Amino acid sequence: MNGQPGQRSREVLSQREIYIRKLAERLLEDDHTGVILFGPDLRIIEVSPMVCSIFGGNRNDLLGQDAFRWLESLSVQLPSVVLKLDKGESFRNQRLTWGSGERRRELMLEGGALRDGTEEIGRYMLFQDVTHLMLLEEQIRRSDRLKMIGQVAAGTAHEIRNPLTAIKGFIQLLHKALSERDMNRELEYVGIVLSELERVNELVNEFLLLSKPKEVRLVPVHLGKLFREMLPMLQNEAILHNVTLSYEPLEDSPYVFADKEMLKQVFLNLGKNAIEAMGNGGSLIIRERSVYPGAEEVSVDVCDNGPGISEELLERIFDPFFTTKEQGTGLGLSICQRIVHEFGGKIGVQSGSGGTMFTVTLPTAAVAKSRKVVCGGALPLDDV
Repeated sequence: MNGQPGQRSREVLSQREIYIRKLAERLLEDDHTGVILFGPDLRIIEVSPMVCSIFGGNRNDLLGQDAFRWLESLSVQLPSVVLKLDKGESFRNQRLTWGSGERRRELMLEGGALRDGTEEIGRYMLFQDVTHLMLLEEQIRRSDRLKMIGQVAAGTAHEIRNPLTAIKGFIQLLHKALSERDMNRELEYVGIVLSELERVNELVNEFLLLSKPKEVRLVPVHLGKLFREMLPMLQNEAILHNVTLSYEPLEDSPYVFADKEMLKQVFLNLGKNAIEAMGNGGSLIIRERSVYPGAEEVSVDVCDNGPGISEELLERIFDPFFTTKEQGTGLGLSICQRIVHEFGGKIGVQSGSGGTMFTVTLPTAAVAKSRKVVCGGALPLDDV
């Protein structure tokens, strides 16, 4: 009888070890949590697949490497982490940004010593992928900025538009009077005034769109049909700038849940931006893309071969009032982003010396059956 409590204690301990081992295995397999274990000599003794995936290399190459030499090879600035890791001190919530573009990851680091009782047997480092949370925070910040702009616009846009309408009306009367008197020089000045008034009116219209957004009615919209209706309008703009426009549909062009006219506005804006960015001459491709058959989302890439956008500017590209155009308002992409988010989708951008690609990803309409349209391959607009 005396041996039974000890035996039960050993059984509980053995079961506890099994649970801990299973938990450790689960952490090592987690796609969003990276784990590195270091021995007493600070050489890597275990590394999870997530760490290999983000930083490159494979497990066998990393095992046995010195911790500080590995961190130096990554060319990351983490002096406080390195110092605390060297001393065996704990650290938490150390932020690390790794990669760029679509491969950019926001990581939170945590680490410290591993002890068996009072004896230190090694050290560890955890990498938590918080990219999604950072993107969500950025979307909230942008939405807050748009909301603030909308509130300002609601109080001022109509006050601007009323005198603007009167000014424009009298200028048009003046234009008519000057035309009857063949006062060509003065007509040129009046034409410039009318042109600038039109720019102000367009800006007021964008303010009004932000302050009183159109009611969104999500219905199944067939992408192929939408592009067949929209692309001729974009083709006219492309011809003026000597740009070749092509469309690459999916074999079974899907339905998406969206407001048709607002979705047209998004792709027209992205297409016109791409054409203007290329200047005179270039190639614009609009491509439908799905990750796998029956996917719940579909992506549309708007690709140009223009000069590209620098990495510093890419981070601000969706900010209200940020523009690289001499006569731009900086509201077009902000409005596009807001529209896509209202559809439950997302919009991203990649750019380099070979050009820029905006990607709009939207949920497909599961209630609607895709029907076949023109088959894949880059098609000239006349064939769509």
